[in-house]
Amino acid sequence: MTTQNQGALAKKEPTQSERFMAKVIAEFGSSVGEVALTNFQKRLAQNYFIALDAVLKAAEEKRMKKSEKYRDPLPVTWANVNMDKLARDVVACARIGFDPSQPNHINLIPFKNNNTGKYDIVFIEGYRGLELKAVKYGLDVPDHVTVELVYSNDYFVPIKKDANHPYEGYEFEIRNPFDRGTILGGFYFHSYTKTPEKNKLVMMTIKEIEKRKPDHASPEFWGGEKDKWESGKKVGTEKVDGWYEKMCWKTVYRAAFNDITIDSQKIDDDYLRLKQMESDFAEAEVEREINANANKKVIDITPPASSEPEPEPTKPDEELVGQGELNFEIGDEDIPPTGTEGPDF
Repeated sequence: MTTQNQGALAKKEPTQSERFMAKVIAEFGSSVGEVALTNFQKRLAQNYFIALDAVLKAAEEKRMKKSEKYRDPLPVTWANVNMDKLARDVVACARIGFDPSQPNHINLIPFKNNNTGKYDIVFIEGYRGLELKAVKYGLDVPDHVTVELVYSNDYFVPIKKDANHPYEGYEFEIRNPFDRGTILGGFYFHSYTKTPEKNKLVMMTIKEIEKRKPDHASPEFWGGEKDKWESGKKVGTEKVDGWYEKMCWKTVYRAAFNDITIDSQKIDDDYLRLKQMESDFAEAEVEREINANANKKVIDITPPASSEPEPEPTKPDEELVGQGELNFEIGDEDIPPTGTEGPDF
């Protein structure tokens, strides 16, 4: 074969982006018939590729930072991604309207599936994505949704529906905007312009807000103490401020849109696919918990059967995707985009 022919064959080899788009287009066609993607849908698909490509590269860098003894042997690359599942999930999310290039829409997290030996991509809704889903599939979507935190120096009076008040409401005034005091709680308010009798006011104490705090909440988000590392060794702990107020507000915000009832008549295949993805994530979280605790010491009065050392501790900035480890916090907080230091507001 001549050099010219070899060059022609090399040029015909599709790029990873082209293979990804072909897979998504094929999945789209199989689910909606032979209909060409709109320019908007093509742009969304491209955004998913760009976002996931960055996530995979970051995850692979973290994997390589681990010592070989504790490193998962499967590289976090496109070749090891479950593309069939990914294509189905991308099509469902894109048709709902989730855009990974928009802040807090949807987050893509690789997770090793030990049954398939491939990386599944877990899709986690951000708080804006939760809003988008509620508005699209809601049964009786409010005209306005108000979300506020209430501080000790604020003035807040709830007005509940009763014989003297035909609909719910509230009085709220920030009397000292630069010294609002401590957080007492928060509230959300669903208001209806033409049918105010449907108005709904829900209040949450700070205790109720913190109940929704993830069990493994990151100090970088919620504040608190975290392990301090030097030269690869844990040397103690350090206190970090985090973004506590913002996380409390996001918790109330998510509750506000979770409280919008889904209309069963609006449920489509994309919504059902999204619910299946949430179920897959729940199963992945169970596996993460099992693997995370599988090697913990058990207190026993009998002598240990083995003198093998405990697994090497993992530094926070070296948490790996794979081996049942999800490198993000689960719950009411949002995952920061790759390369950022805090929540994307």
